[in-house]
Amino acid sequence: MKLILEEIKKSFDNKEVLKGASFIFEKGCIYGLLGRNGAGKTTLFNCLNEDIGIDSGKFEIEEGERRRAVSDEDIGYVLSIPVVPEFLTGREFLKFFVDINKDNIRDEKTLDEYFDLIRLERDDRDRLIKDYSHGMKTKMQMLVNFIANPGIFLLDEPLTSFDVVVADEMKELLRHMKSDHIIILSTHIMELALDLCDEIVILNHGILKKIENDSGDKTAFKNQIIAALKGEEDD
Repeated sequence: MKLILEEIKKSFDNKEVLKGASFIFEKGCIYGLLGRNGAGKTTLFNCLNEDIGIDSGKFEIEEGERRRAVSDEDIGYVLSIPVVPEFLTGREFLKFFVDINKDNIRDEKTLDEYFDLIRLERDDRDRLIKDYSHGMKTKMQMLVNFIANPGIFLLDEPLTSFDVVVADEMKELLRHMKSDHIIILSTHIMELALDLCDEIVILNHGILKKIENDSGDKTAFKNQIIAALKGEEDD
């Protein structure tokens, strides 16, 4: 499976954010999407999730020799600010989500098995979500996306609210999942991108560009990424 972006453009008033963004994302890879503040990473995700419309261009899924439109079921979107029903307990929310998606869930597990997957403490499972930390809310948002199991995951700064141990657990989970998914992780933390991601893609001046690690040297690669984000030409 491939997610193919072709010349995507998006403007707000007189500001052109995406200026013909094109790229091919492939299954089995975690892509680190880097860009300076205001570069349009979240705008790109919102376009792919069809929360906002694009001005021109297109994006499609390629399966074998066939291309098709992206559907709601194809995309799992984990936002930087988690959106979860705070008036429910973690268990109530999870049960509700599983019940309404039961027909589409493969290999259904018990609620506690799902909680174990994200290592949510047993004492926290029956607490109101409004009393959860930001990191715990993000865990719940990630969990329901994992259960829905779309082919494409858009992760907008998902690990920044976790402590070191939990972030490492989530990274291992993503590595385990990548063989059957396209995972695009937006982050401003270069070390996270270099540690977790198989490919580095930058969004700069509205255009997507893959950065190749030609030398194999980590420091040189970081300098290459910074230069690309500054818009400098490669030597």
